[in-house]
Amino acid sequence: MRVVIAEDSVLLREGLTRLLTDLGHDVVAGVGDAEALIKTVADLDGQDALPDVVVADVRMPPTHTDEGVRAAVRLRKDYPDIGVLVLSQYVEEQYATELLAGSSRGVGYLLKDRVAEVREFVDAVVRVARGGTALDPEVVAQLLGRSRKQDVLAGLTPREREVLGLMAEGRTNSAVARQLVVSDGAVEKHISNIFLKLGLSPSDGDHRRVLAVLTYLNS
Repeated sequence: MRVVIAEDSVLLREGLTRLLTDLGHDVVAGVGDAEALIKTVADLDGQDALPDVVVADVRMPPTHTDEGVRAAVRLRKDYPDIGVLVLSQYVEEQYATELLAGSSRGVGYLLKDRVAEVREFVDAVVRVARGGTALDPEVVAQLLGRSRKQDVLAGLTPREREVLGLMAEGRTNSAVARQLVVSDGAVEKHISNIFLKLGLSPSDGDHRRVLAVLTYLNS
């Protein structure tokens, strides 16, 4: 897996680089601001050597507001085959919603505290690089909590909302079943009901799992 890291904290940037390198991944570049991130990816594109995934801080120089997430949104638009995983100190709903808008492929939003859970963090990076989704449980809780006010949720049962939240974290059906202490078959039935109630047909393919969450966020 080829990775570009964009983080203005040298300590965290070097830590992430060491962590991923030790696990056999190739960190092809590490930068400290959003402008350098955009330039680095463009340079790699010119060399026909695009990364599989970019890990970027939401807030970076010069203003430390939204430079990182703006760069992430731009990269998703310009290079749809690159996975983008953003890290944030806090749950910022506006940024999370903006990042998740549009394509459902290869996107993640994690709190920085999650980095300390090494296995989960690396699994999330790999999942995003492969075109999957990785959303922090706290992000899911806040976004779905806000979305409960929307009529689109009216038809879902509490259990279906719970299943949807776990799906949004990127968990497999088996992982959802273990978390809820139910059978795999029960989870499959709940997910089928969610797809049906949200009007997601089989033609939407594997991304129905992500589209189910995005339907709430965009409603």
